[in-house]
Amino acid sequence: MIKVHSYESMGTYDGPGLRLVVFLQGCPFRCLYCANPDTIAFEGGTPTEVEEIVRMAVNQKPFFGKRGGVTFSGGEPTAQAAQLIPLFKRLHEEGIHICLDTNGGIWSSNVEELLSLTNLVLLDCKQMNPQRHMSLTGRSNEQTLKTAQWLEKHEKPFWLRYVLVPGISDFEEDIRALGEHFKGFRMLQKVEILPYHTLGIHKYGSLGQEYRLKDTPTNTPEQLDRALALFKEYFDCAIMN
Repeated sequence: MIKVHSYESMGTYDGPGLRLVVFLQGCPFRCLYCANPDTIAFEGGTPTEVEEIVRMAVNQKPFFGKRGGVTFSGGEPTAQAAQLIPLFKRLHEEGIHICLDTNGGIWSSNVEELLSLTNLVLLDCKQMNPQRHMSLTGRSNEQTLKTAQWLEKHEKPFWLRYVLVPGISDFEEDIRALGEHFKGFRMLQKVEILPYHTLGIHKYGSLGQEYRLKDTPTNTPEQLDRALALFKEYFDCAIMN
């Protein structure tokens, strides 16, 4: 059984084309800006059979066109890698394109197999600076960078996603460090810069939790322009999402 938090039909922000987005329950990271804090706990979620998700995907397949498909997000999907493997195999049998949105921070033989079954990985790189990454997420970025190396070595296409938080992940030195690290990756198809937002802040109150970035402002147009220009020094495929 797969622990599902929720679904989004006709999603346009999580991979190419129109997509069914399956949000899974549970994540080992504790990102300060998490927009889905209700997906973090490993307890909860709706236990769901593989074939139920396959039926949903097949029913929506006519809307996917040539580019769309199913995206698994979270939470952190790789936390349920063993349960997702048979589902990914079934979706392949149905000719459905699969995206996996992951922080890349979990590794096991099951995760390796799951990535091998994925058509496109959306790799969330939170911060290049190890200390700032730890402060932001509560975890090391070492495995995330190793996961990117695995994707490159095994010729698995991926997009890099980076949330631009003022005073946390918008330092020029850190963006340049990311650029220097990833600029030679052949399998990197797109770099998505995601402006910081507070759309999930109301969820923290309902969960009885404090939103620790409540005093952090959203990006100014000048900050976004400067960041995009920096990324474009290293990546022709960089866009502001």
